[in-house]
Amino acid sequence: MPETLDFLPLAQKLKNSGPYTDEDVVFTKRAFEMAKAAHKGQMRKTGEPYVIHPFAVAMKLVDMQLPIEVVAAGLLHDVPEDTDVTVEEIQHAFGDEVATMVNGVTKLGHVRYTGLERYVENLRKMFLAMAQDVRVIFIKFADRMHNMETLYVIPESKRIRIAREVMEIYAPIANRLGMGEYRGLFEDYAFRYLSPKEYNWTKHLLEQSVKKAGPAMERALRDVEDALRDNGLRLANVHGRIKFCHSLYKKLKKYDKDINKVYDLMALRIIVNDVSECYGALGILHSMYTPLSGRIKDYIAQPKPNGYQSLHTTVFDEDGSILEFQIRTTEMHEEAEYGIAAHWRYKEFKSKDKKVRWMNDLVRIQKELNETDFMDRLDELKLDMFHDRIFVFSPNGDVFDLPENSTPIDFAYAIHTDIGNKASTAKINHQVVNLGSPLKSGDMCEIIVDKNRKGPSADWLKFVKTHHARSKIKDAVKKNKRSFLASFKDRSKR
Repeated sequence: MPETLDFLPLAQKLKNSGPYTDEDVVFTKRAFEMAKAAHKGQMRKTGEPYVIHPFAVAMKLVDMQLPIEVVAAGLLHDVPEDTDVTVEEIQHAFGDEVATMVNGVTKLGHVRYTGLERYVENLRKMFLAMAQDVRVIFIKFADRMHNMETLYVIPESKRIRIAREVMEIYAPIANRLGMGEYRGLFEDYAFRYLSPKEYNWTKHLLEQSVKKAGPAMERALRDVEDALRDNGLRLANVHGRIKFCHSLYKKLKKYDKDINKVYDLMALRIIVNDVSECYGALGILHSMYTPLSGRIKDYIAQPKPNGYQSLHTTVFDEDGSILEFQIRTTEMHEEAEYGIAAHWRYKEFKSKDKKVRWMNDLVRIQKELNETDFMDRLDELKLDMFHDRIFVFSPNGDVFDLPENSTPIDFAYAIHTDIGNKASTAKINHQVVNLGSPLKSGDMCEIIVDKNRKGPSADWLKFVKTHHARSKIKDAVKKNKRSFLASFKDRSKR
C-alpha cells in the first residue's frame, strides 16, 4: 500500500457493520488522521508504511463490532510508544476511555526481558491488564494477530519466540475468553513456525480430505437450507467450516493419525433466530439423515465453561458420508467466534460476569506469590486457568468451573475451605466414590463432611488438580504439624 493510505476501506466496513453511526465514522477518521500523521515516515519490516499496521488492527476490531472507542484506541495503540505524541494529547483529543486503553496496551508492550523472565512478566502483565480492562486484550489480540500474518519477515530466532508466546499465552487466553476464531488462528500461526513439518503434513491431509468431502458438503448445504425453509424456519445463515490445522493435529495424535476417526473435520453451521428454532432444526435434520449414536451434544442446555453454546449432531447422508452439524442462534454464533468481545457490542458488559471471574481469581493468585514462587508454579497456574474446563454441579444446582480431571477434593475446596478440610466421603451422581476420582463435565458432586476431622490428608496432594486446593491443603497440613509439635513439647515439659 502507498504512504497515502486511504481511510475509505475502514469507513465502508464501519458503515456495513451494525452498531456504528455516522458520528462514529467521523470519530474514527480523526483517530486515523492522528495515527497517520504521527507514524509518517516510519516503515514496517515488510517495507510498507507503518500506519498499515494500526489500520489493520482497527479493521479486526470492527470485525468484532467492538465499541468505537476500542476501534479508535486500536488505531492509536502504538502512537505513544513509537512517536512524539503523548497519552495526554490522545486524552485531550479523544477522551479518557480511549487514552486509558492506549495506555494499557503501551504498558503491555514495555516488557524487555529475555527468556523465562520475559515470559513470566508478559504473563503477569497480561493477567493484570485483563482484570483492569479486558478491552485492552482485544486490542492486543488484534495487534498480535496482524503481526502473526507477517511473521515471516523477522529473523527466525525472534519468530520462534513470538510463536511460542502466542501458543502458550495468547491462544489459551483466547480460549478462556471464549474467542474461538482467535484461538484457532493463533494456534495455527504458531504451529506453522514451531512445528513446520507437522503443520505442512496436517495442512496437506486437511486439504485432501476437504477436496474429497467437498461435493457431499455442498449437496448437504443446499438440501438442508431448502428443507429448513420449507418447514418455515427463519434462517440467518447456513455455511460450512473447516477444522483448524492445530486442532486437527491434536485430535489425530489421539487416534494414531487415523483421519477416518475424526468426524468434525468439516462442519455445517446452521444459524437461526431463536433457541426454539435450534431444536426445530435438529428435528428436521434427524428426519433427513440418520444420526450417529452418542454424537448429539446439547451445549445450549449445558454451555461450556467459557460460555460456548450450540447443538452438535453427527449424521450419515444417503451415500454414507459422515457430516457434523452445529446449530445455534446469531447471538450464540457471535459469542462462539468472539467470546466476551461480543458482550461489548452494545456496551452491556459487566465486570462481575461469571465468565470472567476467573481473571480476577488469577490476578489474586499471582499477587499472592512472590517472583520465585510465580516462576516455580507457572505450569500449575496455566493448568488451573487454561486447561480444558469442566462444569460440575452441587446438589443445590450451583455450577463450579474446574480444570479437566479435577477431583471431589478440588470441588470441595472450590465450595469452601472448611468443606475441603473436613471432607470424608464424596458422591458423584449419587454413587459413593473415592475422593481422588476424576470428575466429568455435567457431574453432580456431593461432599459429606466429618465435623470431627482434624484436617486434610497430605496424600491428597498426590491427586488434586487446582492451585487453590493444593495451597489450602499445604496450609492446613503445616498448621496441624505445628500444633502437634507444640502439644508434644508441652507434654515433654510435664
